[in-house]
Amino acid sequence: MAVDYTVIVIYLAGMLAMGWWGMRRAKSKSEFLVAGRRLGPAMYSGTMAAIVLGGASTIGGVGLGYQYGLSGAWMVFTIGLGLLALSVFFSARIARLKVYTVSEMLDLRYGGRAGVISGVVMWAYTLMLAVTSTIAYATIFDVLFDVNRTVAIVLGGSIVVAYSTLGGMWSITLTDMVQFVVKTIGVLLLLLPIAVVKAGGFSEMRAELPTGYFDPLGIGGETIFTYVLIYTFGMLIGQDIWQRVFTARSDRTAKWGGTVAGTYCLVYALAGAVIGTAAKVLYPNLASADDAFATIVKDELPVGVRGLVLAAALAAVMSTSSGALIACATVANNDIWSRLRGKAASGERDEVRGNRAFILLMGLAVIGTAIAIDNVVEALTVAYNLLVGGLLVPILGGLLWKRGTAYGALASVVVGGLAVIGLMAGYGILANEPIYYGLLSSLAVYVVVSLATPATDAAVLEAWRERLAGRGAPELVSEPVPAPQ
Repeated sequence: MAVDYTVIVIYLAGMLAMGWWGMRRAKSKSEFLVAGRRLGPAMYSGTMAAIVLGGASTIGGVGLGYQYGLSGAWMVFTIGLGLLALSVFFSARIARLKVYTVSEMLDLRYGGRAGVISGVVMWAYTLMLAVTSTIAYATIFDVLFDVNRTVAIVLGGSIVVAYSTLGGMWSITLTDMVQFVVKTIGVLLLLLPIAVVKAGGFSEMRAELPTGYFDPLGIGGETIFTYVLIYTFGMLIGQDIWQRVFTARSDRTAKWGGTVAGTYCLVYALAGAVIGTAAKVLYPNLASADDAFATIVKDELPVGVRGLVLAAALAAVMSTSSGALIACATVANNDIWSRLRGKAASGERDEVRGNRAFILLMGLAVIGTAIAIDNVVEALTVAYNLLVGGLLVPILGGLLWKRGTAYGALASVVVGGLAVIGLMAGYGILANEPIYYGLLSSLAVYVVVSLATPATDAAVLEAWRERLAGRGAPELVSEPVPAPQ
């Protein structure tokens, strides 16, 4: 394992080095939170694909393939569909708004009354999303170093918190681009063909497994529908995803770069399911389907390659973890703390210092919560149920229906969020009913209250339309302007 350890250590050291380099560039709020809004198509596509394909998509995607066969691709597939929908239909408008958070968008659209409540819901979502990614370190570091769960979480989480705190979005963008390359080589170009060959090829896999493993709908129609509700719609409204859209240098980059990233997700989904299916042939009696990824990597890959593929798994986890962490900190500082204080920081340097402090604080909270929570699937379900049940309707309603009002949006957030929480308590966290009924109650309340209250002020709507068209946005200074000589 010495060669594998060397590969992993070099990779982790590189992540920290990029965090240090990013710190030298992040001198303003725009640079620190959205990389100066100047990413081109290649870097935008790679970093967007990196953030949406995390540990759940890699380790969990292979586990679903082990359990259900090719239809296990549907979870990650619906993530790709959501990213495609966001990129084609909404990303250009989102990029032109020139905001930092989803709550700022809601304030612009509804007249400044939705920020704190929507911020709390978004903060809870991003916190739980970061927690699920951090929990996944335990699986990977257990294979690497045979350490206990708590040490693994602290080790992996500390590295992510370190480079995220140092350089903000610039550090995360650079590390995500490397992680995208490592993930592509490790999972698609190495693990996928090796797993299929070790399992005897597709003909042997078909002979060894039940026919249901090759049924594209074998996982069940209701499960696929739930995935669409949670993950496809979740991609449309998450702060972690929107914050990446804000990094694009133009609305065209956001649209076409995101389309490329979404297409990549579809390929990644199928690859994970095939790897899991091959693992079922090789190891038919694993205690847990989620052990499939680590087992096939540990037992079937040659020295060196094994280290690279484990680095790819780390890349998948770290990219989502860092993206969710900066989103969580941005919401906590800009949408909650700053509003409750009633005043903003006095300058760009204070803005960077404040956001850096919040990343460190939220990072410590994420590590502590990850140690306390053991079930990744339940934590991820809570995150997406809160996001979709509480915020999908007011966000999409604001983008698509001009009659929606601030009172309708607030009622929708509160009723949808509380309904989801109550239904999860009643039916169970993993039940389908919370998201079904929570979303329906949010929609009903939004429409009824909006129609029963005065329409949004014409001046607010006009300012909103100007921002959507790319006009009327505040000037964003990415670099300090030198004094005249």
